[in-house]
Amino acid sequence: MKYQKAELTDLDNIYELVQKTIRTIYPRYYLKEIVDMFTEFHSKESIAKDIEQGKSYLLKLDDDTIIGTGTASENHITRVYVLPEYQGQGSGTYIMQQLEATIAEKYSKAEIDASLPACKLYAKLGYKTVNHGIWNCANDVIQVYEIMEKDLRDDVITNLRLRPYKTYDRNGGVSMNHLENYYSNYDEEGRLLSNHG
Repeated sequence: MKYQKAELTDLDNIYELVQKTIRTIYPRYYLKEIVDMFTEFHSKESIAKDIEQGKSYLLKLDDDTIIGTGTASENHITRVYVLPEYQGQGSGTYIMQQLEATIAEKYSKAEIDASLPACKLYAKLGYKTVNHGIWNCANDVIQVYEIMEKDLRDDVITNLRLRPYKTYDRNGGVSMNHLENYYSNYDEEGRLLSNHG
């Protein structure tokens, strides 16, 4: 797999991924009006703007199929989506960790507005609910969502181990095989294992 910055040539694929994921997963949690609000909020125009500003990232398979995306705007994480058929395999966690590492370069906290389908993942990753927001949708339907934060200073060792150095493929993406090999050479505290010199 490869994790890299999104380009405008990826716009249609990212938009389709986001829309498919919302339309497939969200009806299990929300009324139609809220699902429609999410699809409108994550418009092609808003995705294009984030790509142009260098805020959007994507996760690709080795065959260049885009399976996930995420956006970091200052210390705010948004639009983290993984195609339904690839959920539950660690891709969302990996995207979140990479976005956190980017944010940690300038900020001590990461923030995210959490949808119901993702709250459990964010809590598992150390996010805590600090407030609730309200979004007024069509037909007087109200969506209440969690505003979550994570103190990245508590996770300094993890963030450093996520980005020790990287091998890039010919398209500028991070080589996942390299990261897996890197982790196998270090213990939980980030120390080089003695049998690797």
